[in-house]
Amino acid sequence: MRHGKKFNHLGRKVGHRRALLKNLAIALIVHKRINTTLAKAKALRVYVEPLITKGKTNTTHSRRVVFSYLQNKYAVTELFSTVAEKVGDRPGGYCRIIKTGHRKGDAAEMAMIELVDFNDVYKNTSSASSSGKTRRSRRKGGAKAAAAATTVSSSEEE
Repeated sequence: MRHGKKFNHLGRKVGHRRALLKNLAIALIVHKRINTTLAKAKALRVYVEPLITKGKTNTTHSRRVVFSYLQNKYAVTELFSTVAEKVGDRPGGYCRIIKTGHRKGDAAEMAMIELVDFNDVYKNTSSASSSGKTRRSRRKGGAKAAAAATTVSSSEEE
């Protein structure tokens, strides 16, 4: 039975799971994008998003709390400088998980997890379109109306 099971245990004991999530979190913070299985990516998102929220307040206490989870000075420095600068105004949802298919060896479902603000491809297009005026066209009668207008104008000339 699964009563009270709040998170995926990933088939590991507690110490192994903590070490796995710590290493994945360090890799995500340092590289901004990693490829892993879908189950590990979902577990990592739950693990790393509170750490990124802590990274937005640069105090000694929050640095020590994050360091107790990561145990890596370089990752903590990167989190509190580069990552916190980019996600400062975002109220949450710092990670994006994109499914990338199945692994050939064991058919495990693979995914790419990345920090949202560090992707140049998926920039927020709504702000760009709202600043400029967009042209909207209707399908109904567009070509027919233009053709009818030309025939009417040509018949008036005769």
